Amino acid sequence: MTLHSQYPALSDLRARARRRLPHFVWEFLDAGTGADQTKARNRAALDAVHLMPSVLHGNVAPDVSTQFLGQSLSLPVGIAPVGMSGLIWPDAERLMARAAGEIGIPYCLSTVASQRPEDVAPMLGENAWFQMYSPRDAHIRADMLTRARAAGFKTLVLTVDVPVGSRRERQARSGLTTPPTLSPRILAQIATRPTWAMGMARMGMPRMKLIEDYAGKTKGMPSNNHAGYLLRTSPDWDYLRWLREAWEGPMVVKGVLNPKDAAALENEGVDAIWVSNHGGRQFDAAPASLAQLPLIRGACAVPLIFDGGVEGGLDVLRALALGADYVMIGRGWHFALAALGAAGPAHLADILREDLTANMGQLGLGTLSDVQSRLIPERTRS
Repeated sequence: MTLHSQYPALSDLRARARRRLPHFVWEFLDAGTGADQTKARNRAALDAVHLMPSVLHGNVAPDVSTQFLGQSLSLPVGIAPVGMSGLIWPDAERLMARAAGEIGIPYCLSTVASQRPEDVAPMLGENAWFQMYSPRDAHIRADMLTRARAAGFKTLVLTVDVPVGSRRERQARSGLTTPPTLSPRILAQIATRPTWAMGMARMGMPRMKLIEDYAGKTKGMPSNNHAGYLLRTSPDWDYLRWLREAWEGPMVVKGVLNPKDAAALENEGVDAIWVSNHGGRQFDAAPASLAQLPLIRGACAVPLIFDGGVEGGLDVLRALALGADYVMIGRGWHFALAALGAAGPAHLADILREDLTANMGQLGLGTLSDVQSRLIPERTRS
């Protein structure tokens, strides 16, 4: 059987990932915060977007490539930052970086990754992004930027929707700490997942290496209040201006839901705005990212990135129809990696490519830029 017959959809990869990951790792990857209602709103908002099929177009050859921030990209969807990816699968950050380069899409490394920028540098392609949480110390801040730039990261992503840590109750119940403490409970979970366990035995249990370069090693902190918080502050507008001045490449601000904030960010000269509710991991009363996307599109003219519940190519088209210029997925790529190891990201890219192509054929579209013409206004749906 081929991968496409066994795992034709992201949902299949998710199901296999759950079978291969210890429970505490699964909860770290899959959980939101509170009752996961923001996660549910993300999915419901995507399902509510309808697109009108079109007929008698003859043979359509959809082009799923795109241009974003001056780069030619093979797909309209890239790899979003996920902290401590190396907990989800051994050597995840380097595997993801290599896959992104081969696929021709952006890969965004988190500040709280289990690998330093220098560690992933040999695997980076042309579209390497560095996601920055906000060190309060100006010297640490400047050094992080210097290291990221020297390693080959060209785009800076400032995440602004984590002013405080969220509770992430599912994560807390699982017993996960950062770095993981090998309690009898955790060891029992690991014992039932031998492939993951053997990979971790080879790599060593992951740590936040970049953070530890500045804060030193920490032990046994709750996973929702990890070592990264020892360095971080909640950024303000002056902080944003400092970063904009210090970073020489494109700068993206991630975690925006309010159109007023988007308009103000445009005035500050950011290169793109990332519409996101952090995958439902920060605030369980937040609106769906997709619900805010057209409002933010109406408030500013800068390029927009979208994330929030995307599970396939059709969801990507829905986001593009509502005003996104590019789409990012976080959990999905990690489901693929946990399901199939190093082969997972390439297989998910194939799934997304085929899904985009099939749905664009149904819509009679040759290019992604025309998908807005197929959007069915909510008031006219029956």
